[in-house]
Amino acid sequence: MALDPSNGYVAAGNLQDFNDNALPIFNVERVQLQFSIASDFVAAQVANNVLILALANGRILRIDLDNPADIDDIDLPKKTSEVGVIRRMFLDPTSSHLIISTALGENFYLHTQSRQPRPLSRLRGVSIESVAWNPSLPTASTREILIGATDGNIYEVYIETSTEFYRREDKYLRTLQKLPDGPISGLWVDLVPGKPDLRRVLIATQSRLLHLVGKITRSGAEGGGSIFARLFETEQPVVQENSHAPTSDSSALVISPDSPESQSAETLLPDRVFAWSSSQGVYYGRLLTSPATPDLGQKVFAESRLLPKSQLPLAESSSGRKRPVQDAVDSIALTQWHILHLIGGRVVAVNRLNDSVLFDQVILEPGQQALGLFADQQKNTFWLFTTQEIYEIVVTDEDRDVWKVMLRTEHFDAALRYARSPAQRDAVATASGDYLINKGSFLEAAGVYGKSSKPFEQVALTLIDNDQQDALRKYLLTKISTLSKSSIMQRIMIASWLVEIFMSKLNSLDDTIITKAELSETLSPGQTRDQLETIRAEFHNFVTRYKPDLDRRTAYDVISSHGREEELLFFASAFDDYNYVLNYWVQRERWSEALNVLKKQRDPSIFYRYSSVLITHVATELVEILTRHPDLKPRNLIPALLNYDRDFRGPLSQNQAVRYLLFVINQLNSMDAAVHNTLISIYASHPSKDESALLSYLESQGSEPSYDSDFALRLCIQHARVQSCVHIYSTMGQYLQAVELALAHDEIDLASIVADRPDSNPALRKKLWLAVAKKVIARSNGIKTAIDFLKRCELLKIEDLIPFFPDFVVIDDFKEEICAALEEYSHNIDALKKEMDESSQTAANIKVDIAALDHRYAIVEPGEKCYACGLPLLSRQFFVFPCQHAFHSDCLGRQVMEQAGVAKSKRIRELQTLVGKGVVLGSRREKAIAELDALVAASCILCSEYAIKRIDEPFVLASDDANEWAL
Repeated sequence: MALDPSNGYVAAGNLQDFNDNALPIFNVERVQLQFSIASDFVAAQVANNVLILALANGRILRIDLDNPADIDDIDLPKKTSEVGVIRRMFLDPTSSHLIISTALGENFYLHTQSRQPRPLSRLRGVSIESVAWNPSLPTASTREILIGATDGNIYEVYIETSTEFYRREDKYLRTLQKLPDGPISGLWVDLVPGKPDLRRVLIATQSRLLHLVGKITRSGAEGGGSIFARLFETEQPVVQENSHAPTSDSSALVISPDSPESQSAETLLPDRVFAWSSSQGVYYGRLLTSPATPDLGQKVFAESRLLPKSQLPLAESSSGRKRPVQDAVDSIALTQWHILHLIGGRVVAVNRLNDSVLFDQVILEPGQQALGLFADQQKNTFWLFTTQEIYEIVVTDEDRDVWKVMLRTEHFDAALRYARSPAQRDAVATASGDYLINKGSFLEAAGVYGKSSKPFEQVALTLIDNDQQDALRKYLLTKISTLSKSSIMQRIMIASWLVEIFMSKLNSLDDTIITKAELSETLSPGQTRDQLETIRAEFHNFVTRYKPDLDRRTAYDVISSHGREEELLFFASAFDDYNYVLNYWVQRERWSEALNVLKKQRDPSIFYRYSSVLITHVATELVEILTRHPDLKPRNLIPALLNYDRDFRGPLSQNQAVRYLLFVINQLNSMDAAVHNTLISIYASHPSKDESALLSYLESQGSEPSYDSDFALRLCIQHARVQSCVHIYSTMGQYLQAVELALAHDEIDLASIVADRPDSNPALRKKLWLAVAKKVIARSNGIKTAIDFLKRCELLKIEDLIPFFPDFVVIDDFKEEICAALEEYSHNIDALKKEMDESSQTAANIKVDIAALDHRYAIVEPGEKCYACGLPLLSRQFFVFPCQHAFHSDCLGRQVMEQAGVAKSKRIRELQTLVGKGVVLGSRREKAIAELDALVAASCILCSEYAIKRIDEPFVLASDDANEWAL
C-alpha cells in the first residue's frame, strides 16, 4: 500500500528531513600503511580486529589492529618457487586459525599463537576455494570444518596445533561429496537453536545454491571420525538453481556479521542473512531457523529474493555518459542492513530492505587490481584490498534510516523500534494510527494515536463520529499517560472526561445484563458480565493511578449523576475521603457497611465524628471497634457515651458506655478525671437501687481516686446513693459526716464500719462510736441489747454511755456492767500504787549513788606515765579516768582542743587564760576551774567518742619512724 499524504500518511520526501545534517552512512577511507612492502598483496583476510596480508614473495604479515605497530612477519616453510604463490587465505571469525592455499596446491595451517605455518599433508594437491568453520568457534583446534575445492569436492577436516615434528596437523580428511558444477565458491555451517544434533549447511557453486539440514554423528566430536558424513549421505538438499549462469562468471557466498548489540532482536530480521552472487545478480535472504526439518530450505528460499544486476547503477564513462553494459560484480559483502558490491573499481551499497542504492562511488583507479571486499564478522568492520592499497569502508549509524523503510512498507512496530528521536517516533505513530483507522481497527489506532502529536481534537472527533467509545477511552488513557506533569489543566480535563466515559460504559453494560440482551453479535450475557468486571477493574486502576489529576467535586457529581454507588464509594475510598463514605452509609442507615468502613480507619477524628450516631444503633459493635484503638482520646467520646446512656433502658451490665469506660479505666489505666466522672454519673443516675457496681468502682479507686470527689459526692447525694456517699466521705477523711449520713438513713452497721476506720486517732474514733452509741441506745428496745452492741468498741466505757440512757432506766438493768467497771477501776488503782512504790525506791537508790561519788578514788603508781606525752604523770597536775587512763592536764586540754569544735576550743582557751593569768579570783576563779575541768575532763580521749572520731587517722604518721613498725 503506497503512502498517501491525503489520508494522513507521512510522505516519503518528508522523511528526509529527519537527518539532513547527519554524516553519510558509508565512507571509504584509504589506510596509510606504517611500513613498506617489498611486493604486492596477493591475498588478505580480516577477523576479530586481526588483519592478515599475503605478499607475492611468500611472506605473511599478521597485524593486530588494536596494536598496529606490532606486526608478525611470517614466512612459509618453503620457497615460492617450490609451492607457488599464495592464492587464497581463510581466517576463522575468532582469528585463531588461518589456512593458506597456494597456486600449486600446497596448503598450510597457522595458529594465532604460532609464527610457523605447518603443512597440511592430507590436503596436498587440493585447491581450496572455500571453508565453513565450526559454528562453536573453538580456539585450540578447528574441530570439524568443511572445505570446498575448485574441482567440486567437499571435504571434512579436523586440524589441531602440534609442536611435535612427526605429528600431523590434520587429524583426518574425508571426502563428503563431489558436485559437477565446478568450484565450491561458498560454504557455511551453523547450528539450529534447541537442536544440538542438527546442522545446516549452505553450499554455493557458480550455478546452484544448496541447502541441507540434518543430524550429525556425535561420536566424532573428538576428532575420531567424520560427523558430517551421515548428513550428506541421508539428506537431500533443497536447491536454488541459476540455469542461465555462464561458467566464466564468478560466484561467492557471504553471511552477515554479528549484531553489534548482542541483545537486540529484529522483528523482521531475527536471523543472519546470506547473499549469493551469481551472473544474474545477488540472491539474498534470511537464514531462518524454524521449522527444524528438511523443508527448512524451501522456506528459506521462498522468502529470499534476487537483486538483479541490471538494477545496480551503471558506471559512467570518461565523458560522463552511462555505459551501456553493466560490469561484472567482482566481490560482495554484507553489513547489518546493506549489500556492498565491488563493480569495476566502484563500491556500491544497496539497502537490502528496499533495494535502494545508498552509496555509489569510484574508489579504484583504472588499472588497480582488487583482491575483494572483506568483513570482520565479530567487529563489524569492512575492508577493500587491492594489490597495493588497503581501504576501510567506515559505516556510521547504519540503521538510522531503517525506520523510514519500515514505515514505507507499513511495518510500524519495527519502524517504532528503530525510530530514535521523538520526532521520528511521532511520525511513525501518526502514520500507524492513520493506517489502522483506514482499516477500521479503531481500538489499536487509539493506543497509537495516544503516543503521537496528532491534534487531540481531530483524533477525539474521529473516534466520536465513528461511535467508538471504547477506542476513545483507550486514546484518552494513553494520552494522559504521555502528558507532562506540568500540563495540569489538560490532565484534569482528560481525567474528568474519562470518569464520564467509564460511568457511561458501566451503565450500558448493566442495562444489557438486566435486560438479558446481547451487547453485540459476538458477546453473550455471560461475556458481558465478564466485560463489566474488566471495565470496573480498569476504572479502579485509573482512579488509583491518576488520583492527583482528578478533581474530587467534579468526579463526585459525575459518578452520582450516573447512580454508580459502588464506584462512588471506591472513588471516595481511593481519596481517603472516609468521611464521605461513612456519611453515605449513615444517611442510608446501613450500619454494617458503616462499621466495615470504620474498622479500617486510623484517623481519630472520624471516630469522634460518627460515634454519636453509631453508638445509638450499633453500640456493641462500635465498642468492639473502639477497644481496638487505644490511641483514641476517651474524653472526646464522652458526649456520644452520655447521649447513648440517656436513651438506654437496660441493666448496667448491658450498658455499652459503661463497658467502654471500664475498658479505658482498667485496661488503658486512664487517669482522666472526666472519664471517671462520666462513669460515676452513669452509675449514679441509673434507675436501679442497687449500688454494688458504683460502690465496687469507688472501692477500686483506693485512697487517691482519679475522679472529682466533690462532683461524685454531689451526684451520689442527688440520687440518694447512701453507701457511695459514705464511702466518698470516708476517702475524703470526713468520717464524722460519713457516720452522721449513715445514721441519718438508719445504716447502723455501715456507721459502725466507718467509725472503726480512723485507727490512728483514738479520740476521733471514740467520738464516732459515741454517735453510733447514741443512735443504737435510742433505737434499742432493751438496755441489754444496746450494751452488747457497744462492746464492739473497746474505747467506750459505761460512764460514757450513761448520759444517753433515758432518765427512767433502772440501774438494775446494767448493774453487772457498773460492777465490772468498778472492779476494773480498782485494779487500775492497785497498779498505779505499785508503780508509785517502785518509783520511790528508785529515787532512794539514786541518792545513795550520788553520795558515794564523793568517796571515789584511783591509785596511781609511782612510775606511771601520761598516755599523751609519755612523761611521768606525777611531774605536774593530772587527770585519772575510771578506765585507768591518766593524762597531764595540759596534755589532755591540748588533745581535746584538737578534736573539739571551734566554739568549745575557744571557750577552753578563754578559761585557761583566766585561770593561768589570775584574771579572776575567789569564787569566780573556782567556778572557772570547775568549768574548765568539766570541758577538758568530761571523758577519756582514748575511750569515749573522741576515739571514735579519730578512726580515719592513720596509725603511722609522717613524723613517725616507719622502721619501728617493721617486723
